[in-house]
This record gives sequence, C-alpha cells and structure tokens, in this order.
Amino acid sequence: MTYENCKLCPHQCGADRTHGHVGFCRCPATALVAKTMLHQWEEPAMAGSGGSGAVFFGGCTLGCKFCQNRVISHLPAGTPMDSRQLRLEMEKLIAQGAENIDLVTPTQFLPTLLPALEPKLPVPVVYNCGGYEKAESIRALGGKIDIYLPDMKYADDNLALELSGVSDYFSFASTAIREMAAQVGPVRWQGEKIVKGVIIRHLILPGHVENSLRVLDWIGETFSPGDVLVSLMRQYTPVGQLSAPMNRRITDEEYDAVLSWMYLNGLEGFTQEAESADSVFIPDF
Repeated sequence: MTYENCKLCPHQCGADRTHGHVGFCRCPATALVAKTMLHQWEEPAMAGSGGSGAVFFGGCTLGCKFCQNRVISHLPAGTPMDSRQLRLEMEKLIAQGAENIDLVTPTQFLPTLLPALEPKLPVPVVYNCGGYEKAESIRALGGKIDIYLPDMKYADDNLALELSGVSDYFSFASTAIREMAAQVGPVRWQGEKIVKGVIIRHLILPGHVENSLRVLDWIGETFSPGDVLVSLMRQYTPVGQLSAPMNRRITDEEYDAVLSWMYLNGLEGFTQEAESADSVFIPDF
C-alpha cells in the first residue's frame, strides 16, 4: 500500500501523492481527519450503550450528489495526521468509552491507516465505507478489521454514474463485499452486541425503488441467511441543489415496498423509523 502511483481505489488514478499530485479523491499523502466523536447514531447492535468511536476522514472515492458529509468529502477537509497521531486519536476514543472504532470513508488513506491498527486495538474495528472498493485493498486489511460496514448503493450502474460519478459501481462493490464476508466470516454476537461480521447498508433513494429491490435480490442470492446482516436505511435527507425526485424524502409507500422485499428475500438486519430522515443526525463538521 503506497501513495506513490496511487491505485488504492477502483479509480486507479496512478497519482504520485507523495509529490503533491492528486487523483479523484484530491487527497494528500497523509490522513485527513475531519472529526472524531462518540457517535450514538450507528446501528445499536454494533455501537452498544457507549457509542461508536467514529473517525471521520476527509475525501472519498465516490462523488455522490446527495452526500450528507459533503463538506468534508468533496473538498476534502481535515487535520493532517500520521500513523502515530491517528493511533492516539483512536486510543483517546476508547478511553472515553467507545465500544468500537468506526473508520468512516478511510480507503484513500490506507498507507497511513494500516500501521495505526497495529497492534490490535482492544475493541472491534469497523470499516465504514461506500462499497466502491478494490478487493486487493480489502485483502490488505485482513486480521485488522472486525466488522465491515459497506454501503451497497446501486445495482443500476446508470444510476451510479448519474448520482455518484462512477459507471462500474456494482461490479466493484459486489466483489469487495464478497471479499469482506469471506475474510471475517458470518456475523458473530457477544450478548446483544455484534463483534464480527458484515453489515450491508442500503440507503433507499426517492423515486428509485427498483434499484433497491435489485440490491436486495443480489444480497439474497449471494449470501445464506445469517452470513451477513442488512441495514435498510430510510434516512435520505436532501442536501444542496438537487432536481426531482432527489429533492424530497422517501415516502412511506416507497419504504414499505422495499422493506417487504427485504423480508421476502429472507434477509435479516435493521430498519429505521421515518424520524431518521432529519438533518439533526448529520454530524457538525
């Protein structure tokens, strides 16, 4: 893993970030940490009562028009940190009571992150990403990640190109998620908490129910019951200047249709209340 001739993500820009060149993510050759916090709004079965120790990184491998973290992902923004400083931030969160370390969109900083995860932390480490990953990068994380929390945003690559700027999302995300599941195995519980496994998030988008149904079909066809969990999210909140239908929240009818399909596919996991679609749940960066 190196910042030279950078090919950490599917864009494979080849930028030499060690000499100030930037690729799609526009990030430097060091981690950018935009915010660390005890995050109470992640899936309760993962975060427990103490909350997740969230580390929000600047930049992203996607360019989603509807991104709620756009002020740090599109610029990108954050405080530069080397591996030692990053490790100290994670240890501070654990000292504050974090029940896991939740790495949010970290892929563009793998060369800094990997050394920071050694030796193994005393709490589960969560890799929270947009799903658009290279299987080779996921394999480099073997033994360091306990819980993978990827998005599976799209089964429709035309929609992925329109909304996130990539035309090959499904191919990379589906391959990466299979690699994640092979690496950490079936979901494992310790009491009421998940301590190992894969939780696939899917955000329902307004006017695009068919895309959601196809995503759930793929999960149901790919994994046996209990191999992975699904977090079905209805928290879509319009940000910025978006055209219809992306300028509205999803309807109860849209959510109920996708939720029913999730159950028809025999998928287990988590759901959200309508109240989750509120900007109050977006961290203040």
